[in-house]
Amino acid sequence: MSFLSFFKEYKKFGIFFTVLSLIILAVIYNILNVQPPLPIYQPAMVSEELVDSSIQHQAKYHKIADFSLINQNGEIVTQDTYKDKIYVADFFFTTCQTICPIMTDHMYQIQREIISDDEVMLLSHSVTPKIDSVAQLKKYAKEKGVIDRKWNLVTGDKKQIYELARKSYLAVKTDGNGDEYDMIHTENFMLIDKNRQIRGFYDGTNPEDIEKILEDIKILKQEG
Repeated sequence: MSFLSFFKEYKKFGIFFTVLSLIILAVIYNILNVQPPLPIYQPAMVSEELVDSSIQHQAKYHKIADFSLINQNGEIVTQDTYKDKIYVADFFFTTCQTICPIMTDHMYQIQREIISDDEVMLLSHSVTPKIDSVAQLKKYAKEKGVIDRKWNLVTGDKKQIYELARKSYLAVKTDGNGDEYDMIHTENFMLIDKNRQIRGFYDGTNPEDIEKILEDIKILKQEG
């Protein structure tokens, strides 16, 4: 049998074998590149500096507490606003001239990337709610390009906001009780899943961490 005849006889087999090999390689590649799930952070897993002593040893069942705050449009924002949503949370104030402008720019960057994704939102809490009235937040939102359906800037009761920061989001390195002289100043961004669990902590001033948030959002979305 000539080489040409041999080739014709086994051409179909060769094509089939090649296609099968490519499929097997693709499956192996996908298996090897499956991202591991993100951790579900509990107070006991986080540095003691960031955790209120009353929950320091809690090792399971930690979730963001219920809340009721007011956004830049004077609308009430609660945990139900974020029901079945993945969201990024932070703490800021509109008159801050140090880390907050960088953090807000990075939140804007995340907003731009998630603009068409109905599963993902943003939530920024003012730590100077007495200064950050609804009107002040609205002015700031317009200046910073906030899109209302994606990003809430919230004000409200200072004690509630500070308790959320310390006991829910585990975001703050300082002690305090939310009184007149208490002041939170943190660069932390927190990634929250659809079950109100913390899935990541990031430096909101670090561009590399912003890229990490966007990648981690994709991983969370794979969880369904």
